[in-house]
Amino acid sequence: MKDLFDLVEFGNFKLNSRIVRTGLWESQREKTGNFTPEIYDRYENMAASGVGLIITELFSLYPKDVFSKYSNTVNHSRFVREARDLTDLVHLYDVPIFAQLGFVQYNKRLEQNIKVENVTIDDIRKIQTDIIIAAQKFDYGGFDGIQLGLGNYYFLSRFINPNFNSRTDKYGGNTLNRLRIVLEMIKVIKDTTNLHINCRLNAFDGTTNGMTLNETIDIAKLLEKHGVDSLQITRPRSPQFFTRENRQKNPLIEATEEIIENVDIPVILGGGVNSQNQINNILNSTNIDFISMQRPFVKDPSFLVDWQIEGNGESRCITCNNCYWKKTSTCHIRPCNLEY
Repeated sequence: MKDLFDLVEFGNFKLNSRIVRTGLWESQREKTGNFTPEIYDRYENMAASGVGLIITELFSLYPKDVFSKYSNTVNHSRFVREARDLTDLVHLYDVPIFAQLGFVQYNKRLEQNIKVENVTIDDIRKIQTDIIIAAQKFDYGGFDGIQLGLGNYYFLSRFINPNFNSRTDKYGGNTLNRLRIVLEMIKVIKDTTNLHINCRLNAFDGTTNGMTLNETIDIAKLLEKHGVDSLQITRPRSPQFFTRENRQKNPLIEATEEIIENVDIPVILGGGVNSQNQINNILNSTNIDFISMQRPFVKDPSFLVDWQIEGNGESRCITCNNCYWKKTSTCHIRPCNLEY
């Protein structure tokens, strides 16, 4: 029988549990861009709680990207120094930590949110160079891995999606061509850093002429072939999707199982769970070994401590999404009694 608190292997890492924390943009950063004491406290609480792997909140690739006013950016002058303090703190608890790179819109001077077909070859080289430099900063900052966002309608997810990519050059057309921008970066990141590369990938998107599960499986195979070490499976706009109404019927479970059958790297089920019994049922009725949680950690960064004691814990997050699209990803629901 599998249990969420099993000691398990994840690639070259040994994890304290099967739970992966994924962040939104809980930065609470200072106006200058520096990390605050609240950030360090939150990460220490998570690392000490029994979490297996931590994936950070978004670190913006560009200062003027859509989330930059909410999140930390890799361009801040003290980012590497402060990141090293953060990763050293997490590593005290034998927990690996990956940096999630946020890249939502490509803007160039007065041009905003440039469409995939209007991105020039020079633009592609700049994007690739900037992401590689960000990966090197993560490596210097002591992170164990990088998460590249190929899901949730972020820029790279649109680039690899046939519904958004109508290019006719070598970066458009078939699946390999649309993925080329990512595969070229992966090679350089592998050659120049010691980072584990994780890709957050949509299972499907539901748009006309968009990504199907079969194409996602083809992409997963290509990513593995070119050096990606693990995957996290999600879907567009997942915070709005995962509500109380569909907690018991998560369509990502079947999709994640199919992807697992087709690759030999760790695959994380992305979201949609909130109780200990639910997670253990998934672990023991499927081939899924790793499950990510996001908003339960917003409600309480150390809730896993209680779960280990109780044995049948349930998150106090009510999936209201009020932590979404806020300046800080903070729970705004106040307890109505001492037990809540």
